[in-house]
Amino acid sequence: MSDRGPDGALRTGNVVWRLYTDYADGSRRYAVLGTVATLIGRALGLLPALVIGLAVDAVFLGERAYALPLVPAELIPSTPTGQLYFSITVLLAATVGGAVLSWIEDWGWSVFAQRVQRSLRVDAYAALQDQELAYFTRRRTGDLMSVLNNDVNALQTFLEDGLSATVWILATVGGIGLILVGLNPTLTAVALLPIPALALFTLLFTRVVEPRYLAVREEIGDLNARLENSVSGIEVIKTQGAERFETDRVRAASDSYLRASLAAIRVRITYFPGLNLISGLGFAATFLLGGLWVLGATPLGLAGSLTPGAFVTFVIYAQQFIWPIIRLGDVVDDYERAKTAGLRVDELLSREPAVADSPDATALTVTDGTVDFESVTFAYGDDAVIRDVDVAVDGGATVGVVGPTGAGKSTLLKLLPRLYDADEGAVRVDGRDVRDVTLRSLRTAIGYVSQDPFLFYGTVAENIRYGTFDATDAEVRAAAERAQAGEFIRNLPDGYDTLVGERGVKLSGGQRQRLAIARTMLKDPEILILDEATSAVDTETEALIQASLQAFAADRTTFVIAHRLSTIRNADRVLVLDDGRVVEDGTHRGLLAEDGLYANLWRVQVGDIGSLPAAFLERALERQSVIARDDEDG
Repeated sequence: MSDRGPDGALRTGNVVWRLYTDYADGSRRYAVLGTVATLIGRALGLLPALVIGLAVDAVFLGERAYALPLVPAELIPSTPTGQLYFSITVLLAATVGGAVLSWIEDWGWSVFAQRVQRSLRVDAYAALQDQELAYFTRRRTGDLMSVLNNDVNALQTFLEDGLSATVWILATVGGIGLILVGLNPTLTAVALLPIPALALFTLLFTRVVEPRYLAVREEIGDLNARLENSVSGIEVIKTQGAERFETDRVRAASDSYLRASLAAIRVRITYFPGLNLISGLGFAATFLLGGLWVLGATPLGLAGSLTPGAFVTFVIYAQQFIWPIIRLGDVVDDYERAKTAGLRVDELLSREPAVADSPDATALTVTDGTVDFESVTFAYGDDAVIRDVDVAVDGGATVGVVGPTGAGKSTLLKLLPRLYDADEGAVRVDGRDVRDVTLRSLRTAIGYVSQDPFLFYGTVAENIRYGTFDATDAEVRAAAERAQAGEFIRNLPDGYDTLVGERGVKLSGGQRQRLAIARTMLKDPEILILDEATSAVDTETEALIQASLQAFAADRTTFVIAHRLSTIRNADRVLVLDDGRVVEDGTHRGLLAEDGLYANLWRVQVGDIGSLPAAFLERALERQSVIARDDEDG
C-alpha cells in the first residue's frame, strides 16, 4: 500500500502500524500495563499443567522428585500428602492471580484503544473539516460518516482485541515452546510440524480476504449514504407517497452489502475450519507418538523413556500450543478488517486540501472593502461555470447579481470567501489576493447568508450565536430584532431556549432564514453576501427584512444575489450574468433602458410575457435543456 502524505511525500508501509505510532503518544503506558499483565498472567496460566504433571509423577507414581522451577527446595513439603496440598495451593494462587491480572490486562488495553480511537476520530474529523467544499459535493454524507464511525471503530476493535491477543499468543507460544523443549525436544519437533502449513494457509487467506473486506467497507458507506439521504428527505418522501420506492432502494443497497458480506464470510468460515484441521492432524500425530513412547514401543527408534506425568503435561501443553495458533486466525481476520478500514481513514488524514492557507499567508484586515474579480475563470471539472469575469467593486457599495438559472451567480461569489479557488485570474479584497491571506481572517471578514440556511440541532440562541460564540445574550437578542426575528422567537414555547430540531425542522423556511440573517448580523462582517436571503419569507416580512438589511449594509460592501429583481432595484450597481460571463453592468434604471437581458428578466417578473422577444424564449428553453441534462448526468 502506498499513498501521498500531507507534505506530498510518498507514504508507504503498514497503515495500521502507522496510525498506531501516530496516535499512541500519551496512551502507550496503558498498552504497556496491558502487556505486562498479559505476560505475567500467561505465566500463571501455564503453571497448572506443569504442577499437575509433576503431581502425577511425584505424588501418585513416585517416579521423580517433586521440584518446581524458581521454588526453593526447603519450601516444598517432604510427604506426598503435603506435596498434594502444596500443589493445590499453587493452583489456587495461580487462578486468583490470573483473574486479577486478567482484569488489569483488559483495563489497560481497553483504555489504550479508547484513547487512540478518540484522538483518531477527532483528527479525522478535523481533517474532514479542512477539506474544500468541492470534496463534500463529490462525496455522500453517509460515506463520510462511515469513515468517521465504522472505520474508526474497526481500528479501535483491533487495537483493543487484536493487539492484546497478539501479545497473549506470543507469550503463550513462547512460554509453552520453552517448556516443551525442556520436557522432550524430540516430541516438541513433532508438535511443531503443522506450523509451516498454518503459515502458508494464513498467507493465502490474507491475500484472498483483503479485497473482500474492502468491498464490505465500501458497501457500508453506500448503505449509510442511502439511509442518511432517506431520513433527511422524509418530508418529500411522505408528501410524494414514495415510502415503498425508498424502501426498495434501501433493500437494493442492503442486498449489495449482503452480497459483499457473504463473499467475505465464505472465505472467513473456510479459514477457521482449515486451521482446526491442520492443527488437529498435528496434535493427533503428537499424541500417537507420545502414547506409544509411554507404552515402551519406542517409535521411530527413539531412545529413552517418557513418564505418564511428563506425557500428560506435554499433551496439555501441546493442546494449549495449538490453540494460540488457531487464535491467530481471529487476529489475522481482525487485522484485515482494520487494515481496510485504516486505508480509508488514512486516505482522509493524508489528503491535502485543495483550498488551504499558503505557507506565507497573513491575516486580512479590511479597510476600504474593495473587491476585484480579475479575469476570473472557474470550472467544475471540465464544465466552465465562470468565464473571464472582470469586475471592480468599490468599498461600501451594494451590488446586485442577477441572471438566469445556471448563469454562475452563486459560484462567482463563493470564490470570494474561497469556498472554491479560481482556476485562472485572481479575486482581491483591498488589493490583496484572497489566496495570500489566511482562511480564518478572510471568512471572518465575510458574512454569507444562503437561500437554504442550515440550522444545527440546539436552541435558537445557540444557532444565532454560532460563529460568534462569545456574544452576550443581549447582543443575540439585538441581532434577532434587527433580522425581524424577535417577535416569532418570543412566541416560541421557550423563547430563545427553544430547541429548533435537527436542521431547524421545527421552524418554517422563513423563520430559518431570519435566524441565519441574525447570525450574520451578529457576526458584523465587513463584506456581506446575500444569496436569495429572503426567498422563503412572505412579501410583508421581506419588506421589513429588506429595510433592516439596507440599514445593515449601508457601511459595508454587499453582494445580493436575487431572482426577485425588486429586491435589488435600489442597489448601487447590478451585474447581469449569463453563461458564466458578465453581460451587463449598470443600475436598475440604466439596464432597463438598455433593453437587454436584464430588461427581459424584469418583464418576466412583472408578468409582461407577451412583450418578450422570441430569441429570449428560445435561449431560455436551451438553458433549461442543459440544466435537465446536467441533472441526469449528476
